Amino acid sequence: MLYAIISRDRPDSLSQRRSTRPAHLERLRELQETGRLILAGPHPAIDAADPGEAGFTGSLVVAEFSDLQAAQAWADADPYTLAGVYAEVQIKPFIKVLPA
Repeated sequence: MLYAIISRDRPDSLSQRRSTRPAHLERLRELQETGRLILAGPHPAIDAADPGEAGFTGSLVVAEFSDLQAAQAWADADPYTLAGVYAEVQIKPFIKVLPA
């Protein structure tokens, strides 16, 4: 089943986000290589593709996991979670309708 992992950054976490980004991306690439990643990306704090020092307000990952507990375990081990970038992580089952 697909799950949406919706994360909210804690204030002033941009430096932790930047330093932890390579490890975070590596874990996402592992999902991608196994065909389980649907999409992933950050939410810019301003209406810009590159928000610069404004930073980000959070992230969204939509990926396939065996169950909610597996999705939660993956999110709990995310480098951004471990580094304290995220203030909150919410996980919801997700049904992809489009594109087919």
